[in-house]
Amino acid sequence: MMTALATVISVEQEQGMNTVQLSCEQQTSCKSCKSQKSCGTGMVSKALGSKAHFWKLRTSQALQNGQVVEIGLPEKSLVLSALIVYLLPLLAMIAGSVFAQLVLRPWLNFGEGIVILMFFICGGLGIYFAKPMTQWLEKKVDSEVSLIRVLGQPII
Repeated sequence: MMTALATVISVEQEQGMNTVQLSCEQQTSCKSCKSQKSCGTGMVSKALGSKAHFWKLRTSQALQNGQVVEIGLPEKSLVLSALIVYLLPLLAMIAGSVFAQLVLRPWLNFGEGIVILMFFICGGLGIYFAKPMTQWLEKKVDSEVSLIRVLGQPII
């Protein structure tokens, strides 16, 4: 299980349970790297700024706005999401290219253009279908977020 620090944004009570809205800033190692001024990733990270992720959590513990908590995130769902984002478009491009090379090119008597066209079409389709799959996984991860411990009082 991966852990992250999150800040409590809001707390709503329902039937003895608290529904807690959490905000978690995305952490990158670029801030501590010595070559961030000459690295492309460091420049992009600096230009885009930090991204915040929002989570919902149900707990019986009493929490206040502004408290810092440690949450646990399931690794399996996060790794599966990353695999879908990177591998689905790549596999779609390979499959489209092989299909075009072995079937379409001899059948239609086209040159390499049909293979290149199918490469880009199938890559686009892979990206198009990867997005809803990762959104479904994000919703699944939302229900699996767990509270590990409460770290501090609200910062005023």
